[in-house]
Amino acid sequence: MSDKNDSGRTLRRRRVLGAMGAAGGLALAGCLGGGESDADSLDEAIDEDLEESEYETLEIGHWWTAGGEKDAFDALISGFEEEHPDIDVEPQESPGGGGSALETDVRSRFVDNDPPSTFQIWPGQALTTYTNDDLLFDIGEHVWESDMQDAYLSGPEEQAQIDGTYYAVPINIHRLNNVFYNVSVLEDADVDPSSLESIDDFATALAAVDDAGYTGFAQSTATFMMVQLWAATLLSEGGVDTYDAVINGNVSDNEDVVRSSLERVVEFSEYFPEDASSAAWDEANGDVIAGEAAFHHNGDWAAGQYLGEDGFDFEDDWDYIPFPGTDGMYALNMDSFVFPKNNPSPNATLAFLRYAGTADAQRRFNLQKGSIPPRNDVDTSEFTAFHQRQIEQFQSSDEQPPSMAHGLALSPGQQSDVEGVMTAMAENWDADEAYSGIVDALE
Repeated sequence: MSDKNDSGRTLRRRRVLGAMGAAGGLALAGCLGGGESDADSLDEAIDEDLEESEYETLEIGHWWTAGGEKDAFDALISGFEEEHPDIDVEPQESPGGGGSALETDVRSRFVDNDPPSTFQIWPGQALTTYTNDDLLFDIGEHVWESDMQDAYLSGPEEQAQIDGTYYAVPINIHRLNNVFYNVSVLEDADVDPSSLESIDDFATALAAVDDAGYTGFAQSTATFMMVQLWAATLLSEGGVDTYDAVINGNVSDNEDVVRSSLERVVEFSEYFPEDASSAAWDEANGDVIAGEAAFHHNGDWAAGQYLGEDGFDFEDDWDYIPFPGTDGMYALNMDSFVFPKNNPSPNATLAFLRYAGTADAQRRFNLQKGSIPPRNDVDTSEFTAFHQRQIEQFQSSDEQPPSMAHGLALSPGQQSDVEGVMTAMAENWDADEAYSGIVDALE
């Protein structure tokens, strides 16, 4: 992720009724082909008779502004422009803040009746920030046609919906329940990673690595890292059914498992590096590359750091296992695009969302991003051996639980409350206090 900056984002011109004052301040959306600002459906917003050369500029809000993320976005837009050479694309960048800067910008534009054509957003419960205010179009009929429904596995398809209505097009998948490791360190500590099937096995391995003189668990206590670790531990100890019950507010009936998972996180912290509270995730992950630490738990973006390191080869020098106890699960984090109402370019937006759901778009984007496609029919021959294994495990997974740390599983308010609980826990390591906080946050 990029650091937040104050680079000026120039808002697109607003289209306002000439008699705005007399009309009560109503804003006129730039809906193409006579669309109206209060259009309730895509049928009302789009104009089937327009030629593509008449489409208005497609504005795309996003925070992919650095490194592989920028390359991925550029590859996506390049593919779209090849398919639609008559449509002008105007990116609207809001880097930093883990997406919060973009959300601030987008919400401001909605207030001004001037949303971008589409914007990057985590699907799942993160969508409710907009669907609760009726700010997004239902795209089921116009975008989610049979080809997409057949090609998407159930996890991503479910996260594209709120209460059965399709609002988003997921374009990638990051896996959150990987544990990466340094091959040489585990060999020196006499730890067989293939034997780590449970939380108890993992705890024993951390102790063995510590006894061998290495950092056992190269983690940062940054908030999202803490939430990710607790979520993976809860999945390990309670399984998907308990996890689903907890994220849906049934914490007290699962008290033993929730408490145990929090106590395990406290136990794991004994094997964190001394600078865990100040180190960023990539700095902690660097200890694995340097041969100073054994394990690192994170989303599969952490593998990008390994893949970019010369002389640090997959399987020979580093590898990964599912978080012990979560074999067969593929814990999901995703990015998606949506269709705002009061849209400045509905026909162009429709074309883009349809393209984003294709195998071609997802091949181009994920090849650069380091994530994997949510479609099961994408040509993966150019993907790395690591990502091909991830794809195989995704397509064969039994369960695809959504992320607590990235807006899929929890509403924005709940996510913020859980983040507060885990931030406090990283300071006092009090599992009892954390449990009470989780109850307050989710019930």
